Amino acid sequence: MEEVRDWAAERLDEIVDDLAVLVDTETPSTDSVLLADGRAVLTGWVLESWTDAAASTLPGPVLQVDTPGSLPGTVVLLGHIDTVFDAGTVARRPFSVTDGIARGPGVFDMKAGLVQGVSAVAALDALGIPRPTVRLIVNEDEEVGTVASRDAMVAAATGCTAVLVLEPGAEAGTVKTARKGVGLWQVAATGVAAHAGLDPEAGSSAVHALAALTCHLVGLADPAAGTTVNVGVLAGGTRANVVAEHARLEIDVRARTASEAERVGSALAAWAPPDPRVRLHVTGGWNRPPWQASATWLVDRARAVTASLGVPFDAREVGGGSDGNILAAAGLPVLDGLGASGGGAHAEHEYVVLDDLPVRIALLAGLVAGSPPAR
Repeated sequence: MEEVRDWAAERLDEIVDDLAVLVDTETPSTDSVLLADGRAVLTGWVLESWTDAAASTLPGPVLQVDTPGSLPGTVVLLGHIDTVFDAGTVARRPFSVTDGIARGPGVFDMKAGLVQGVSAVAALDALGIPRPTVRLIVNEDEEVGTVASRDAMVAAATGCTAVLVLEPGAEAGTVKTARKGVGLWQVAATGVAAHAGLDPEAGSSAVHALAALTCHLVGLADPAAGTTVNVGVLAGGTRANVVAEHARLEIDVRARTASEAERVGSALAAWAPPDPRVRLHVTGGWNRPPWQASATWLVDRARAVTASLGVPFDAREVGGGSDGNILAAAGLPVLDGLGASGGGAHAEHEYVVLDDLPVRIALLAGLVAGSPPAR
């Protein structure tokens, strides 16, 4: 893959220009108009970059772009175009480059990954290196839970030989081989209001109930097993001298294994308030299942490609979830974290190391061009 790296290095200015266009095309998860504009920009650019490519929009919406190859099988490049940043963010801090560092909303998570994936396939074709069919799958709601696009995304990837997730990495040789499952719950409590001084026994506090639930949930954490529990929101009540009638909390749970996910979910479902007058309404659940490394042949190939490029191999298990969790649960071989080097996802200091782009593009190209093991 040294040829691909050199090809990308020679065209780095052009690749950065492509990245600038994507970053400065705002795509907030909650703005369907801007997302449609972003999908159109991305589609047009991919069709210009790939040979004999065909695009379609699936329910979700999900963008699918296929480009046929000469080798058997189909490799999926998986990504999302939505970002966590509101409309108007680009006007305040547009794409910029200073001392080889690119910044801008969504540059690291994950528009640089999209640019790397498209560039890797373009490099293989330009250099005449055989590859299988490539299918780019890009959704628009990953940052808000992949609810509307999930079924179409899974259907589009079913039967493919490998899934390469374009979520960001960290360093030049980083890949992600496992991710924790992500559980998100919301609990609303309704109690009985009363005067806290004159008639407290007539009341039943929703706040007190959810405070007790918070202690229960925190006790479910098991850091040694990789299970974390965070009550990120706890709110309720009206005044200090009123027994609170209403309260709510929001919970984030991360689990490394399916058994831990089941344990925490069951314990939450079985909990009841100490005062039976408080009623609970629980919504949510496991948004992304735990994903443990299973496609060792993809990990081995990534290790070999990074070695050929003279880059230290860095395989990581991480707490954050991605759409890779979903496709791994569907039985597909997945390797994640193949996007850009950099950091600061979801933050104003988000950045990408531009000198690493050619290496990351070559890593993706090597994974795309390789054949899966014989079955």
